[in-house]
Amino acid sequence: MIYDDLGSGNYRITLKVYRDCFTGLAPFDGAGANAAAAYITVYDASQNLIGVFDIGAPVISPVPPAINNPCILTPNTVCVEQGIYTYTVNLPPLSGGYYIVYQRCCRNGTILNIVNPGLVGSTYYTHIPGPETVAFNNSPRFTNLPPIFVCNSLKFTFNHGATDPDGDQLVYSICSPFQGLDGCCPSLNSGAPVGTSSSCISPPAFCPTEAPPPPYSPILFLPPYSSGYPIASNPAFSINPTTGVLVGTPNLNGQWVFGICVQEFRNNQLINTHYRDFQINVVTCSVTVLSVIPDQVSKCMGNTFNFGNQSIGGTEFNWDFGDNTTNADTSHLVNPSYTYADTGSYVVTLITNPGKPCADTAQKTFYVYPPLDISFPPNLKQCFRGNAFNFSVTGVYLPQTTFNWNFSSAASPSTSTLLTPANITYTNAGKYYVKLIAKQFSCIDSFIDTVRIVGRPIAKISNLPTSLCNPATVAFSNGSSSDLPLTYYWQFSNGNTSTLFEPTQVFTPTGVYGVTLTVITTSLCLDTNMVSVTNVTVNPSPYAGFTFSPQVTSIFDPEITINSTASSDVLHWEYLFGDGGWSVFPYEKHTYENYGNYVISQFVTNNFGCRDTIRQTVRILPEFRFWIPNAFTPDENLLNDYFMPIAIGVVNYEFDIFDRWGEKLFSTKNPKQGWNGFYRGQECKQDTYVWRITFKNVVTEKDEVHYGHVTLLKNL
Repeated sequence: MIYDDLGSGNYRITLKVYRDCFTGLAPFDGAGANAAAAYITVYDASQNLIGVFDIGAPVISPVPPAINNPCILTPNTVCVEQGIYTYTVNLPPLSGGYYIVYQRCCRNGTILNIVNPGLVGSTYYTHIPGPETVAFNNSPRFTNLPPIFVCNSLKFTFNHGATDPDGDQLVYSICSPFQGLDGCCPSLNSGAPVGTSSSCISPPAFCPTEAPPPPYSPILFLPPYSSGYPIASNPAFSINPTTGVLVGTPNLNGQWVFGICVQEFRNNQLINTHYRDFQINVVTCSVTVLSVIPDQVSKCMGNTFNFGNQSIGGTEFNWDFGDNTTNADTSHLVNPSYTYADTGSYVVTLITNPGKPCADTAQKTFYVYPPLDISFPPNLKQCFRGNAFNFSVTGVYLPQTTFNWNFSSAASPSTSTLLTPANITYTNAGKYYVKLIAKQFSCIDSFIDTVRIVGRPIAKISNLPTSLCNPATVAFSNGSSSDLPLTYYWQFSNGNTSTLFEPTQVFTPTGVYGVTLTVITTSLCLDTNMVSVTNVTVNPSPYAGFTFSPQVTSIFDPEITINSTASSDVLHWEYLFGDGGWSVFPYEKHTYENYGNYVISQFVTNNFGCRDTIRQTVRILPEFRFWIPNAFTPDENLLNDYFMPIAIGVVNYEFDIFDRWGEKLFSTKNPKQGWNGFYRGQECKQDTYVWRITFKNVVTEKDEVHYGHVTLLKNL
């Protein structure tokens, strides 16, 4: 959007909008009966609304391809139209000036570098400064139409330069475009949204009738892209801040959006920023002829060059090696060689298919300097004690070459400029990088290697508990370290020794013990290190003990009494009775609910946290009793309502009731379940019934079968 100051407060506003006519569906605002009207909104500097103006229909024209190169075939998958709106508005001089805004939605959904591109709109605006800033002003305007497409993997150069009618200074930069309207309300004064859809998830009650005042939110770039790196490219796109020339090599096909900003300065004062928001299409181009000279491998290669040729579609070649001292510096070979008489930089030119309609030219600067390829011999590792390293430069270099050594901050000295520095010592053991940099004219070469300083062995006893319980069995953990193989010698204050890596030792009786570990290196660097621990305390352990009675009893009298006989230093007791029961009292009584053999465990702890345990077994003998009544009265008076035997000391129990005809009326395997005199929900009549009971006697361990009769009586 630009403006021209026509005088008397009249400004001609020119808005240029570009439409993708290959994939885009939305028409220009104001273009046709079915298109929305095009509105601009005007605000003053205090964000007061001045008015909303219908700027009419645009003048539409196709944008021709920006690449006019007969060696590149223009793709037919790109179509762009330009719509130019022109509107004159009267804006009297006002402190702070005016803001003129146009908003629209939406961008192409296939754009690669922004988040949700199909739902993101655009904002185009400009600022007319107030009379306190400048008396009059006209916008700068770009000279060239924006590029329609660029070729993937080919260097792209485009001039975004602008002219300014007032002669103001212009400064160019790559910047972020602004968001605008969304899919719910794609244009101003569009009424209420149609409803929820993929492009309008949360529709408002009404669409806006005017664009909001600045500031405006920039578009959200999809990582790794940003306003400074808006397009996949290598090298990345950059713009000359003085000329506006945009340069870069795209490397990914697709559609990309970014912005170009032009700052307008007058008398070193910024008076306005002009924005260009545009989309470019990176496509695969059919290049018929392309001159390509490979890069120079190194600046210091000597005077003779074997030139490579990676050109495309060429049959004839003209080489000019840029040697101004002779006219014999040309060749028509595909891959020529040339020897320069002197050092320096030379511009080499390659013309592919010279004199033909489709030719291409490439130029590249080559640097001719004597060879430079330096290194230094490796150093064997040294012991830390008495270490001293000597270095010397080897390779190809001239006498006037300068050197810069860096031995790391742990070295003394840490740097040197000598050809053969000597007696370089290191203050700490370890592995260090040594870097040598050589400079010969404008050529620089470097070489990196490492030196190794073997440190002294370190003796370490890891995770040793200092408070133990008698008798103390300790599995020693060896945390020693060394750059060389170690031998170990352990000495214990109880008189024992060991040469194992991690020995196990028993300390008894109670008292304070010590241990010493000596580590020894026997190869390359003979050295010894030792560590001692003198505070390994072995504390007294308590003694568990208890009596209980009776030790054998029956299930009819299953209570036992426990008395602790543990040592007097015990502070905490715990009993586990073997049936799920437990206690923390030294003296306890416990009743068992079932017969069997139960292990009673006692755990005791003293004030040092030392523990002891003892276990004993109590026998609870089974008993057998069987009794069964001969009559019952199921009248629900809670007296003799059930016919139920009493069976104690039985397993595999089964109880059945039959009538006089042999039909089974009741059956259970639960010794505590009786018959209530019902069968299938009905009361049985007063009569005599047959019962049968089978079980295994746990005392005799024999199976038994019992039969009998029971009389069901009714209380009349």
